[in-house]
Amino acid sequence: MANILVTGGRGFIGTNLTRELRSRGHDVWTVDILQGEDDQHIKADVGVYQQVDAVFQKQAFDFVYHLAAEYGRWNGEDHYENLWRTNVTGTKNMLRLQEKHRFKMIFFSSAEVYGDYDELMSEDVMERIPIRQMNDYAISKWAGELQCLNSAAMFQTETVRVRPVGCYGPHEYYSRYRGVIPIFVYSCLHNKPFKVYRGHKRIFDYVEDTCRTFANIAEHFKPGEVYNIGSREDWVIDIEELADIVLKETGADPKLAQYHGSEGFTTRVKVVDFSKARRDLRHDPQIDIREGVKRYVAWMKKVYEK
Repeated sequence: MANILVTGGRGFIGTNLTRELRSRGHDVWTVDILQGEDDQHIKADVGVYQQVDAVFQKQAFDFVYHLAAEYGRWNGEDHYENLWRTNVTGTKNMLRLQEKHRFKMIFFSSAEVYGDYDELMSEDVMERIPIRQMNDYAISKWAGELQCLNSAAMFQTETVRVRPVGCYGPHEYYSRYRGVIPIFVYSCLHNKPFKVYRGHKRIFDYVEDTCRTFANIAEHFKPGEVYNIGSREDWVIDIEELADIVLKETGADPKLAQYHGSEGFTTRVKVVDFSKARRDLRHDPQIDIREGVKRYVAWMKKVYEK
């Protein structure tokens, strides 16, 4: 059993990951800017060093899953000061604490770092090809990865970087800054029109599958490694087909879907390689998009009483 801290532990992935880690017998604490009723939850802002330093003065940890971040490219445009303070300064704060306390860290980057690259997204792409990230969110996540690499070289810290791909599922509440699935589902349940951009393809990963693989990192920790973590390469889907699945599952009026040309400043097709995660982390997703949407719709109906 390990002592583990999850930053951003009250968020979407953090909530699900905490549950998975505890189910394996780990002693898990969470930190978030949100309050929580859990006795092992601490309200703190990773962007303020003194607040997170106080956490480590009271408790020692073997691993830190550093998820705390401002999410999404339009959120990053509208609230860029929060984005840079949390995603970059917050990561630097965690690295300073790692240098001092010597815990192992799992840093959560994003597949958005692959930017405008439209071929197979294997982990070594970033080492071989100059990539243009297309928004502040992606830039901040790549900056975080570089911070981790620099800290490892300068101070011998031990970090694994992960690049999640299309994660969705329970505890992902709606906001206009969230991903396409919560926006589609929420809109259908509330009889609101939503935009569907043609010509885009994505791979989506149900959060329970994702978190099993994330939890495996603590048990198969290889310092310096970086992993794409999503579903399966052959589960790629057109956004138009995704909209059809959501419309059918919710029973919403098909006229709510408003179709447009391709969306600017985003990768048209994401083709991602998950072979390293299968090899090193026993990555084995089980829940395909139809079953995942069905479960997520049921959760959203319960949350929003629809």
